[in-house]
Amino acid sequence: MEKLTQREKTILKLITQGYGYRQISKLIYVSTHTVKAHISTIIRKLDAKNRTNAVYIAIVSHLLDE
Repeated sequence: MEKLTQREKTILKLITQGYGYRQISKLIYVSTHTVKAHISTIIRKLDAKNRTNAVYIAIVSHLLDE
């Protein structure tokens, strides 16, 4: 499993809190396209099936505790 960047961890944490693409983009001042690209990278790095599975993996693996 590749290490997530700080930005990816921030986005993943926001996803766990229930934020959508547009809400995240406004919170971190990037485009929705950029958020989607980060989420795709997170899914790939965690070898997840989708963003819900990525959240599960992150919580179980304590990736967001750091």
